[in-house]
Amino acid sequence: MSLSAVADPVQLVVGQTILTTNNATKVLKENRQDDTKSRTYLNANYENNDGRCVGGLAGSLGYTVWSDDSFDNETDAQMDALGRCELSDSFSWTISNNLREVTQDTSNSDTPNNRTRKNLLSTGPNYLFRLSTVDSVNFEARYESTEFSEPEERDSERVIGTAAWNHLFSSTMNGGLSLTTSETEHDSSGTIEVRTAQMTFGKRWATASLSGALGVSEIETEFGATSSTSRGSVGNLEFIREINERAELYLRGARELTDSTSSFDIRFEEFEFNLTESLAVETSSLEAGLNKRFSSGSSLSAAVFANNSDYLDSNEEEQSTGVRLSASKPLSQLVSLFAKYGYRYTTFEQDESEDEQLNMEMGLNYQASRALSVYASVGYEEKGSDVVARRYGERWALVGLEYQLR
Repeated sequence: MSLSAVADPVQLVVGQTILTTNNATKVLKENRQDDTKSRTYLNANYENNDGRCVGGLAGSLGYTVWSDDSFDNETDAQMDALGRCELSDSFSWTISNNLREVTQDTSNSDTPNNRTRKNLLSTGPNYLFRLSTVDSVNFEARYESTEFSEPEERDSERVIGTAAWNHLFSSTMNGGLSLTTSETEHDSSGTIEVRTAQMTFGKRWATASLSGALGVSEIETEFGATSSTSRGSVGNLEFIREINERAELYLRGARELTDSTSSFDIRFEEFEFNLTESLAVETSSLEAGLNKRFSSGSSLSAAVFANNSDYLDSNEEEQSTGVRLSASKPLSQLVSLFAKYGYRYTTFEQDESEDEQLNMEMGLNYQASRALSVYASVGYEEKGSDVVARRYGERWALVGLEYQLR
């Protein structure tokens, strides 16, 4: 499949950052180690639409060097790619790829030794059959492959089939029924089957939109001679309210029976799978937020979130709640000030422990020319826990520059 014969220009940005920290390994004060981290990176962005095919890619590739060998020097990467082609009026084919650095053990600190690279490839056809002007049936099949840089035994292959009926009640309201089945084969010789039935709905107003689904799901897991079955209510919701042309409120969430190789943590960025736990998991995520731009050029983003992970083949359940704030303000035509704040509270049922994590950052951006920008920031990170070994505090400072090649 070719996304396009004529491509829009690719945007390329090369950058360099130098970060100094007083606690590179994020450990207790008496064991902390100063270090300097230097990262060189290339960001790429590409978009294309030739009428029949739509495609896009946004990614970053970097190489990090640690001066005092707190960690091994390594390459990091992140990418979101999507392509969709209309092969006929009713038939289309979609392919996507998501690459992320993800945490392995959510109870431990976020350091390079506690991360693994997760790559999820998804592709398949979609067929839309119109029964009438107000009724349609949609058939979709997808193949998904998930690979981790480590541990390799969590890699999986998944086949998903969906049949959905949709009815248009009016020009602004629709509803229907969706049936989905999936089968996942893991390298660990485990098999997970999920069957889901949901009622779907959607409604649009002049300044708001509401969409979602509500239903039931069954997950069946088999590992060797052991098998288990769980059932539960599932669904998803998205509500967006435009306050004015510069501000909007949103609410989105989902509850699914799935496994840790799925795309749930990609679709809900504050959610994290604990890869040290069982594969099958009941996931829930809810987030509400506000995005606002001011006439002065300032901006504000605020969000609260709550996540829950119930690992079905173990006695572990993790719950987290938190808040995320970010703001920027122009100080002049070339200089702007930015600040970020984050707080997360997490409970672990297995050892009945509680963690609190705080992140703060403040910095300046300087647009030296149309192509060159320079920035600097300072930050503080602190983690408190019932488990003494998890506690740490870290102060850091960063300077960087970016140059747009094209």
